[in-house]
Amino acid sequence: VQLQAYGGGLVQAGGSLRLSCAASGFTLDEYTIGWFRQASGRERDFVAAITWSGSNLGYADSVKGRFTISRDNSENTVYLQMDSLNAEDTAVYYCAMDPGYTRSRSPLHYNYWGHGTQVTVSS
Repeated sequence: VQLQAYGGGLVQAGGSLRLSCAASGFTLDEYTIGWFRQASGRERDFVAAITWSGSNLGYADSVKGRFTISRDNSENTVYLQMDSLNAEDTAVYYCAMDPGYTRSRSPLHYNYWGHGTQVTVSS
């Protein structure tokens, strides 16, 4: 079982990026997949999550209205579309799976963390 986040990069404030979370070893539409981010010197925070049924568990207040989580079952991939980026969005972004169907936003309930992808927003 493995998850890999990619698609990060350097972008100017106001720009957009789309992150991808590719799964291998399992079918991601059977689990909740969450996106989290960790800025330098800070804790890992919830960004968004999408359940096995396709409903989302909401978004962090700081990204609501700017980020959109989606899933492509045919590609076994979850996406995070990030628009209107600002400097506070700079962080390493991770995806992970909730194997216990807890519908939680806490990273403690998530597992199979892949290597993160760096997002840097220049102001």
